[in-house]
Amino acid sequence: MTAKIRTFLACLALWCIAAQPMEASEATQPKREFRGSWIQCVNGQFQALGRDQMQATLRRHLDALQRCHVNAVFFQVRAEGDALYPSQLEPWSRFLTGQQGMAPQPYWDPLQWMIDECHSRGMELHAWINPYRAKTAGTAVLAATHPYFKHPERFFQYGKLLLFNPGVPENREYICEVVSDIVSRYDIDGLHIDDYFYPYPEAGTEIPDQQTYSQYGAGFSSIQDWRRDNVSLLIKDIHDTILRLKPWVKFGISPFGIYHNQPEEGSLLPGSNTHGLQNYDDLYADILQWINRGWVDYNIPQIYWEIGHKTADYDELIHWWSKYASGRPLYIGQDVERTVKAADLNNPQVNQLPEKLRLQRTLPGIEGNCLWYSAAVANNTGNILTALEKVYQPYPALVPPMRFKDKAAPKPVKGVKILPADGNGRVLVWLTKDTKDEMQKPVRFVVYRFAKGEKADISDPAKILAITSQPFLNLSGPADGSTYMVTTLDRMWNESKPKKAK
Repeated sequence: MTAKIRTFLACLALWCIAAQPMEASEATQPKREFRGSWIQCVNGQFQALGRDQMQATLRRHLDALQRCHVNAVFFQVRAEGDALYPSQLEPWSRFLTGQQGMAPQPYWDPLQWMIDECHSRGMELHAWINPYRAKTAGTAVLAATHPYFKHPERFFQYGKLLLFNPGVPENREYICEVVSDIVSRYDIDGLHIDDYFYPYPEAGTEIPDQQTYSQYGAGFSSIQDWRRDNVSLLIKDIHDTILRLKPWVKFGISPFGIYHNQPEEGSLLPGSNTHGLQNYDDLYADILQWINRGWVDYNIPQIYWEIGHKTADYDELIHWWSKYASGRPLYIGQDVERTVKAADLNNPQVNQLPEKLRLQRTLPGIEGNCLWYSAAVANNTGNILTALEKVYQPYPALVPPMRFKDKAAPKPVKGVKILPADGNGRVLVWLTKDTKDEMQKPVRFVVYRFAKGEKADISDPAKILAITSQPFLNLSGPADGSTYMVTTLDRMWNESKPKKAK
């Protein structure tokens, strides 16, 4: 195959993704939209790579995400009662070094490194933990420092998994201790948990918690209600722990995509027209309760199926979550591979990305999405990176603010100037105003550029030149009469009034 033919086929593939909806997409580019991506360790993609190779791999992922203007990264740092950061509570993860309990050599802190890398790109970093899983099926040996060996009576085996027993109150206290350790020591933007609560059911395998129910289940009419209450108590405790330590740190969840299947007539529990596994009934996770009571700051249901899926139709589920889960910011968990491989039902020449993004951007209560997973974006699976970068997310976007946490705009910058730099370059610089209020702390800055004679309108995302954590920005190219404006973003992405360069 010649280079010309390969180039033509690549362009044709991109056209198939984007040609028809391009005009509508460009007309509806939001200035504020949550754009996240998950980076997991539990699949072993970093295991025993070593520091330099793992950092190179992570940089490749982050660079790709930055190209398509992702603004939040979820980095998995606790997969099975272990840690991808130095911890006095739990051993180093085998998903990092290849052997649980073995420190990385040369020594480094992946969580701190990721915080620095994401913040330098203007992105949020959410530390992603699994609260209950203590051993995955593939882990043969636990380190001697694993919490299981301190209190084996607080765990149970389910299939090939080992789990912290959710019904034991001391486990809630311990998990909150882990959360407190991460939140207090690291400048994270969020603390994130995924869809693993009580274990995914295996045929013929019962959860071995009857004795725990007998001990702690007084006052509950069923073991199912007791299990749901156990998980809800943990969610509330984590929320309260974070709020006490750092109220600006967001707490969010990415539950399984189905809350509850359509209930029998007369039931008060809302359900979707689906037929799959259920959060409420099978995982004992009452997501709507957590949202309605304000125990989570954001919700990212994993709606990983295709539009038209017989068991769990994406179109049905995104409408359902839009209707029932808008008490807190709602972002949609998107499966990259399924999306780009499935044909649009009304136009088989195009995949389902355009329609999924149209639904996301038009339904009430939805403020963005999160991509599963970063490697698929970095590998440009199905031209997803190209499509996002060139068509659907060509401009940066600010994370929507959480006004229930803080709605006050930060103080604007001052002294914005363009100064000569080394050689023929220029640098845009500005000063910030000190504050003792962490909520008002200037953590990011937005730089806008307007052509000579163009009306300055900072509501237009096409005019965003950069979102940066530094009080300066190197400008490329010669002076052309452009006007530059700079705004401040606080921890909740509230934006200050703009200041123009002089």
